Amino acid sequence: MCVGLRMSSVLCSLVILLIVRLTLASLSGIYVDNGVDQTVMHRTLSQDDQQEVEHEILELLGLPDRPRRRHIHPSLRKSAPQFLMDVYRRLSEDTERTRTVRSTDEFDNLITDQDQMAIDQSDIIMTFLNKNHHVSEVRHERGRRLWFDVSEVSRDSTLMMAELRIYQKPGKWKGTSKTFTITVHSIIRLNGQRELQVLSSVNTTADYFGWLEMNVTEGLALWVNDPAQNKGLYISAHSTDRPDHEVKLEDIGLVNTKGDDEYQPFMVGFFKGQEIIQPTRHRRIKRSASKRSHKRKAHPLIDPRPNYDHKSCQIQTLYVSFKDLQWQDWIIAPEGYGAFYCSGECNFPLNAHMNATNHAIVQTLVHLLYPTKVPKPCRAPTKLSPISVLYFLDESNDWIIAPEGYGAFYCSGECNFPLNAHMNATNHAIVQTLVHLLYPTKVPKPCCAPTKLSPISVLYFLDESNVNLKKYKNMVVKSCGCH
Repeated sequence: MCVGLRMSSVLCSLVILLIVRLTLASLSGIYVDNGVDQTVMHRTLSQDDQQEVEHEILELLGLPDRPRRRHIHPSLRKSAPQFLMDVYRRLSEDTERTRTVRSTDEFDNLITDQDQMAIDQSDIIMTFLNKNHHVSEVRHERGRRLWFDVSEVSRDSTLMMAELRIYQKPGKWKGTSKTFTITVHSIIRLNGQRELQVLSSVNTTADYFGWLEMNVTEGLALWVNDPAQNKGLYISAHSTDRPDHEVKLEDIGLVNTKGDDEYQPFMVGFFKGQEIIQPTRHRRIKRSASKRSHKRKAHPLIDPRPNYDHKSCQIQTLYVSFKDLQWQDWIIAPEGYGAFYCSGECNFPLNAHMNATNHAIVQTLVHLLYPTKVPKPCRAPTKLSPISVLYFLDESNDWIIAPEGYGAFYCSGECNFPLNAHMNATNHAIVQTLVHLLYPTKVPKPCCAPTKLSPISVLYFLDESNVNLKKYKNMVVKSCGCH
């Protein structure tokens, strides 16, 4: 359910937010500061602009083309999407508040302390629902076979942990003191014979009501490295007082694949991806910025004064609405994305030696569309943090679940001497300003750049049953300064 692992973990959220699938003369979905402390929507995008930006962003994020529309609407009430929705809500909350206040949502018990540790350390979280048509039942078998399609998992990512989650309701022995051991096996083939390899087990009681978690990291790692080995899992249950006697899962109250959607068994994998995706060279936006700029007409709110680009270094508003871009059918959350930006001379494409952040790559793309409003990124030291995006990856009616848009603030203006306290200037910037006064043609002024950034998350569907969550670092500018 999370992030299609083909894509690099960092860039996805920002890229998704800029991908435009609108009709000619539709809203751009991009909001900018008009220079008089107002945030207004910028011009509409032409069909050519939409296609160029969409292809470039998809490539930067490592995402496939937006799925074709179907009349099938994937259910967000299923257990796997609900798990990631809960994760997304937690990631979207304020960091300090998240540590002290737990959600009272009915799905709160989906996330354990161990899950929280994995969430904090991972970039991509993928969920997998059982594919019934791949599972063949055997007569007299008391356990249950499960099979998960893990073909979308990228080998470039590092698996940190994987869990199988099964829901238990009071069953046949409700009200008794009986205890049971639930064991998950990996189904393997040796010399043409089926063998069961124990992955993990968990103890439960007859009266337990809630989710059971079992570690299946070894099994998922094997399937990713060798897909032909994916024969599925086998779940068995034994009474602790009769370990040689296998009991039916239904008698214990374990919900099978035919149960309610919100209690379906599912697998979740936590992955560590690449820090930054570098743009490839075979596809580039070729139309010149000057050509686009020539077609635009001045807007009284967007172009209120000619000296717009010569203000002191300060944060500017840049917000992209997924709803205005009509992406609400595939982006689950968030509704928009606010990503501030800084000015500077960083030309597109940004090469690897530039150490460009995710935000810088996105800002460069936006600059190509709006060269007079959004400056190029600035090559300067900066501190950034990630975002998360939840979206559909396959051909379904919806793709991105959340957010609806992406607000990307930016920094703009000059760093002139003397540098005031509100400019958050570094010691190096102060010295550089003084040297610039002595040698203006040799030493440039310090750059107005982001000094603190934060992340976003994106939630999306992989297909009609699998959902991914991906975190994108260094996406939203929180403050600017002279560097």
